[in-house]
Amino acid sequence: MSVKKRSVKPVRRSLAKIRKDNSDQILKVAERLFSDKGYSGTTISAIAKEAGLPKANVLYYFHTKDALYKRVLSNILSIWMLSMNDMTEDQHPRDALRSYIVKKIRQSKEHPHASRIFAAEILHGAPYLREQLETDLKEQFQATCQVFRHWISKQWMDPVNPEHLMFMLWSSTQAYADFQVQSSIMLSKTELDDQDFNEGADLLVRLVLKGCGINQV
Repeated sequence: MSVKKRSVKPVRRSLAKIRKDNSDQILKVAERLFSDKGYSGTTISAIAKEAGLPKANVLYYFHTKDALYKRVLSNILSIWMLSMNDMTEDQHPRDALRSYIVKKIRQSKEHPHASRIFAAEILHGAPYLREQLETDLKEQFQATCQVFRHWISKQWMDPVNPEHLMFMLWSSTQAYADFQVQSSIMLSKTELDDQDFNEGADLLVRLVLKGCGINQV
């Protein structure tokens, strides 16, 4: 007697996975549209259309355009703060700063739209992000500067100004996203490629380590 084979139904995605996928897709589209068209020029309807979702779904996840915009800003800020937090007192600055610079350049490559939205937000006086800048980022900034001071006290690096070192690291790495159009034109390219990001990271590592008197060996 032949035994009938039971058909195997494909496993359905869990509701949690569906929600995450939808949320990620909305954020990805929102990053690009907010970057290209600005806050005022972007609508929830346009985000929904680009994401392939009903407008009601976008509002279900984020409620308002303000909330979605703040989430995009908060996401990139969280990524940047995690990289700062990875630098610790027990690490040698040679390794910690090299790792931080490479990560930040890579983040500029992977999240160019979010970086540009952040830059625009700062240029407009940070109306949506000021509270997080004054609390979360400032706390992380002070902690990282204290790490630099510890390295200086151990004579692992020259007595540079920790705050201005951090400003320089931010500006030089984020320029690869915020000013990519300018850089691409200067290099006669449509956009920067992997080699450009890698060479930029290598140069910046050498400049920072040498400029801070850190042994590169």
